[in-house]
Amino acid sequence: MLRYLPFLLIIALTIYAFIDCLNTPEEEVKHLPKVVWVLIILLFSIVGPVVWLFAGRQRAAVGGGARRTQWVAPDDNPEFLRSLGEDRNRDDKDRRDGGDKDDRSS
Repeated sequence: MLRYLPFLLIIALTIYAFIDCLNTPEEEVKHLPKVVWVLIILLFSIVGPVVWLFAGRQRAAVGGGARRTQWVAPDDNPEFLRSLGEDRNRDDKDRRDGGDKDDRSS
């Protein structure tokens, strides 16, 4: 079984690189057109996928080179707190409008 492991790893690497290339937007592909990268990945079984992974697409820098959105707790999120205030104001207005209508109809 172990003698098949290198063959399976090469197939897995090729499949991963192929799917990654297909899912990469055209504007993120570097150096060559996307179709050429697909052909290189499929024709050169070990070299093609490795070259794609290292040189074929733009990668975000590790350590925050690109701005990443981070999850913010609701009580720390100003947009969420603002929406609560807007919801509260809307509910108060609806109660006032609804209460006035009930008083008029009686």
